[in-house]
Amino acid sequence: MEGAMPNFVIECPPVVALPVAGTAARFPVRRVYCIGRNYAAHAIEMGHDPDREDPFFFQKNPDNLDPSGRFPYPPMSGDVHHEAEMAVMLKSGGRNIPVDRALECVFGYAPALDMTRRDLQGEQKKLGRPWEIGKAFEGSAPVGPIHPAAEIGHPDQGRIGLSVNGEVRQEGDLNQMIWKVPEQIAYLSEYYELAAGDVILSGTPSGVAAVARGDVMEVTIAGLETLRVAVV
Repeated sequence: MEGAMPNFVIECPPVVALPVAGTAARFPVRRVYCIGRNYAAHAIEMGHDPDREDPFFFQKNPDNLDPSGRFPYPPMSGDVHHEAEMAVMLKSGGRNIPVDRALECVFGYAPALDMTRRDLQGEQKKLGRPWEIGKAFEGSAPVGPIHPAAEIGHPDQGRIGLSVNGEVRQEGDLNQMIWKVPEQIAYLSEYYELAAGDVILSGTPSGVAAVARGDVMEVTIAGLETLRVAVV
């Protein structure tokens, strides 16, 4: 019968939904796009030329996003690195979105981490293989509460940093992004049909380094709530 609930052969996975600051509302996640080497100093520290070439993206899985404040140290790696990022949450999308209309698609922003099994990522790079085994593992994207753009505007400058056990490791400014948030949205929309629920991790400044069990990471981004994550 039209409109009847589908008869699924297995139980449906839960919808990944993230908290919105100051409310009981949740943001449902559809896809997660991550831009690589989007701060010049980070590109240099990873051994690459920071010239403004076409951006490149990789993906994480929606359920890699974790607002729990805990990062379980993953198996099969002895070299896991932190990468502080600003997450961008979309409320709408489309194809071939003009740069000057891109921010109309943004619901809000949150502090986040792109945790990376650097040893496994390095092995894949040498073999010319995809990075997902080093990037898209369980809990690999800790994230803080989302701050709606309707309340805070669209952050395009201000400090982004990360400390581990109180020691500053990463520090930069949002205005140091090689590809700005509107450009990232516009570029992605040339290759994908973006939609509400999509999340973009917008890149990390220099200073990425290893963490160990027992460490406490703090991501601070101007205008957003601090994200505190314990490595367990």
